[in-house]
Amino acid sequence: MRRSGSDTERALVAARAGTPAGSTQTSPRWIESPEDATSQIVLAFDDNRLASLLFGHYGQNLALIERRLEIVAEQRGNHVTLEGPREACEQARHVLETLYARLKKGGELIPGDVEGVLREAAAQGFLFEFDPATKKQSFDEIQLRRRPVRARTAAQDAYIRALKRQTLVFGVGPAGTGKTWLAVAYAVHLLERRVVDRLILSRPAVEAGERLGFLPGDMKEKVDPYLRPIYDALHDLMDRNFVERAMTSGEIEIAPLAFMRGRTLANACVILDEAQNTTSMQMKMFLTRLGENSHMIITGDPSQIDLPPGQTSGLAEAVSLLGNVEGVEVCHFHAADVVRHELVGRIVAAYDAKAASARSGEPGAPPR
Repeated sequence: MRRSGSDTERALVAARAGTPAGSTQTSPRWIESPEDATSQIVLAFDDNRLASLLFGHYGQNLALIERRLEIVAEQRGNHVTLEGPREACEQARHVLETLYARLKKGGELIPGDVEGVLREAAAQGFLFEFDPATKKQSFDEIQLRRRPVRARTAAQDAYIRALKRQTLVFGVGPAGTGKTWLAVAYAVHLLERRVVDRLILSRPAVEAGERLGFLPGDMKEKVDPYLRPIYDALHDLMDRNFVERAMTSGEIEIAPLAFMRGRTLANACVILDEAQNTTSMQMKMFLTRLGENSHMIITGDPSQIDLPPGQTSGLAEAVSLLGNVEGVEVCHFHAADVVRHELVGRIVAAYDAKAASARSGEPGAPPR
């Protein structure tokens, strides 16, 4: 990738920066104005098709970078001019170069990837003072046959690292933070590398404020509606035909929480989703199913408990009891870690503010 613009742009940059117009300098050329403390850098990308994918449909990726870093990104063909505070422009350059390198390796690019690299750049801090010996160069990832799954926030990065080093991991936080999706990705990783022989997916059959009544069909058909988010993650991370074969052969098993009693789950990766809707007795029963060479991942959102009034959530109790137990790690997510639509994060923050004000007894206003 070249960092120089066209001849006209090079002359403009050189004139404003006070450097010879014919210079072949390849590092970013900054233009700083003492009046408004802004800088400018011009980037050029050698593949027009990849540059188009990088900038996004109608420039939506550049628009996202502009909003997040409060800069101006002007696109001209395969060139882009970044203007704004120096640190923000440098972070934007880092984001664009990182995403372009992924595209050159044959990777795909979705808006969530742009958001992830933006958060990664923010976590690294001021890149002119970046020290590889003391700071991580990138978030962690899970290698799958279909594609690598990268963390998009610092909380997701800590979650992936916990999954790799601990036997039992709790992922606790609001909807949209990637708890279940990353849990399924790590389980698929273990299955593809034959670290475990099977995946066991479980979830309490509790309706979200509604009564569905009698559901026809066999046990799998009755439980399927409750496990749809896990199915969606499986089909997103694995070939659909392989998922069907694995479910037929028993490598991927759907095990309703109500029928887990008495089992010993050995050589397996076990996922319990929506764990906030387990009772204290159910959670203890589930945790004690753990067998040899097994991994257990428990996810839930304490703010969305659908248990009858008066019942204690097994997730909240387990987190408080087991947080300091060796081999167990609890990873907490917050509204800032939401990786769905950016509006979801603001919605979660508004509800959290209301809950906080209710606990304190003071009227609260939604966050800006």
